[in-house]
Amino acid sequence: MFDTVLVANRGEIAVRVIRTLRQLGITSVAVYSDADAEARHVREADKAVRIGPAQAAASYLSAERLLEAAERSGAQAVHPGYGFLAENAPFAQACSEAGLVFVGPPATAIDLMGDKIRAKETVRAAGVPVVPGSSGSGLDDSELAAAAREIGMPVLLKPSAGGGGKGMRLVRDEAALAEEIAAARREALGSFGDDTLLVERWIDSPRHIEIQVLADGHGNVVHLGERECSLQRRHQKIIEEAPSPLLDEATRTAMGKAAVEAARSCGYRGAGTVEFIVPGGEQAPRDGGTPRPYYFMEMNTRLQVEHPVTEMITGVDLVEWQLRVAAGERLPFGQAGIGLSGHAVEARICAETALVQATPGGAGGASGPEGGRVDFLPSAGTVLLLREAEGLGVRTDSGLLPGTEVGTTYDPMLAKVIAHGPDRPTALRRLRAALAETTVLGVETNTGFLRRLLGHPDVATGALDTGLVDRAAASLVPRHIPEEVYAAAALLRQAALEPRAAESGWTDPFSMPSGWRLGGEPAWTVHHLKVPGHDPVVVRVGGNSPADHLDGVQIRVGDGEARAARLREGSGTHGLLVEWGGITFQLAHVSSESGHWLGRDGDSWHVQDHDPVAAALRGGAGAHGADALTAPMPGTVTVVKAAAGDKVTAGQSLLVVEAMKMEHVITAPYDGTVTELDVMAGSTVAMDQVLAVVEPHPAADGTEEKEAEA
Repeated sequence: MFDTVLVANRGEIAVRVIRTLRQLGITSVAVYSDADAEARHVREADKAVRIGPAQAAASYLSAERLLEAAERSGAQAVHPGYGFLAENAPFAQACSEAGLVFVGPPATAIDLMGDKIRAKETVRAAGVPVVPGSSGSGLDDSELAAAAREIGMPVLLKPSAGGGGKGMRLVRDEAALAEEIAAARREALGSFGDDTLLVERWIDSPRHIEIQVLADGHGNVVHLGERECSLQRRHQKIIEEAPSPLLDEATRTAMGKAAVEAARSCGYRGAGTVEFIVPGGEQAPRDGGTPRPYYFMEMNTRLQVEHPVTEMITGVDLVEWQLRVAAGERLPFGQAGIGLSGHAVEARICAETALVQATPGGAGGASGPEGGRVDFLPSAGTVLLLREAEGLGVRTDSGLLPGTEVGTTYDPMLAKVIAHGPDRPTALRRLRAALAETTVLGVETNTGFLRRLLGHPDVATGALDTGLVDRAAASLVPRHIPEEVYAAAALLRQAALEPRAAESGWTDPFSMPSGWRLGGEPAWTVHHLKVPGHDPVVVRVGGNSPADHLDGVQIRVGDGEARAARLREGSGTHGLLVEWGGITFQLAHVSSESGHWLGRDGDSWHVQDHDPVAAALRGGAGAHGADALTAPMPGTVTVVKAAAGDKVTAGQSLLVVEAMKMEHVITAPYDGTVTELDVMAGSTVAMDQVLAVVEPHPAADGTEEKEAEA
């Protein structure tokens, strides 16, 4: 076994690998960029080496700097975690040439399975069924379009060089092929350094099921059961579970054998995952002995994000066996020695904001049944308060610490919460409770969305497919901020107005924010509040307001009726109890420079102070008004498709903003003319920065028709 291993990654996976290294008594070496100098994986490692600036290309993705770090730290092996370098054959080869052991498969296997086109041809030859699609590498745009038309719409465009959903595009309209091919190539090139694409038939209502395999260097290959990964958005998994609620024993056995043959066909070694697509239709397991139809999609030659669910139902530490296999050990068990116990479900916590749009918007969106479109946009900030779930059957893999700066340079995934139980309902119930316990204030996350998704009736019954999140998304994103959140924020602001008592104990009554006035009813104290993504709200506070408990207070939220409210300390160091409408709500709370962060059941709200006059002067209700198109997230403008003076139509693509390896398309909200467009490709933009202004044509708002009727 090794004495020292360098972990060539960051975030939660680096922390997770370090945990196993510590258990095995192996010295761990972390690497970090300037942006991660205080990161959790740096603090938990035995040694840490700086490898460069924040830009991933000059640090985490630089093979040269990583190999230098390994040499300086005395490492004998390199564990790449998952991500770009984990499936990079040149990096694996470079490790070998430098005298280091790459904790992963041989470079030849990575190279073969990393090319999805060659991979399909190889496993097909080994008798594994594959999805119908294009053949041959290096197809140009016209050849890809021709192949798509031959297969028939809808089709799926996929990068040949990578996975993780990046660069994948579902195309249902033949007229959109050219634009979607161009977008898929941009994302593939940015994510994997290779814009080669293939096209496959899209299977409606598909189930995404993958098989975990483990192989040693002595010819032994086993599988550790399957994982259901059908709950996805932007072709990226957000909830995974093991085993699948769909598979019967006949299908599980057949798919397991196919996965083992796929691994053997490329000379695999270590932990890997063979991904299959299963046509939708029947949702319940079959009782007969005939397996369901299934098709090979790809093989991920690395550890998967969702590996913990397999570990929890098998009791096998996959990272440990990656290390042992890399050190030359044999697997001590055969297929008969692998048993599955209970059920496990994982939720991926990401730094992102879910916004419901009235009209189709960016490439990262999902259309819901209520007519709205949900855009999942990267978020950023500083972790001001962190509570991570624990308890019976619960595991949290996290890269977070209080004070962690979350930017848009790296992948938005922050942590994973996993729950295990004796059966699926228990695991789901434990995971929902764990997500309610998880609190991250200072950065918006998808925790509350995931908790609501787990409560969806189709998730509860196991009636899953890869389109479920798209269909259900709009119903899972609250349209309004709970009134008690605004009430709590207003009471906190009111408490901050309380004067400090003099040493004598006397307080000037005229400085009290009670609204008292001579000869009349007390005046309301007005608070202008705003939660990003929502309209400003006026909250009025009246009545007595002693600083200790703010008792006897009346509050009006917006145009609502006045209600009695009270604020008290809750459980824990950052707990609040707010009484509102006869109900007491418990909230987590932390102050920020511009307001207050409040959280409950996985949701969080940044209730900011709002200055309506300043907003008008900035153009929010004046110079640009509703015609302004603003950046939905901090990022970089990668494509500009219009110029000032251009006439545009509703839904036309104008700009593309990229952040955290995700593209968001800015479209024209209506037919009109671009009157301002001051950014260019390469421009760095802040959230809510004005990118362009589109003035509607008169007919767009019905003006001409109304005049004609008059």
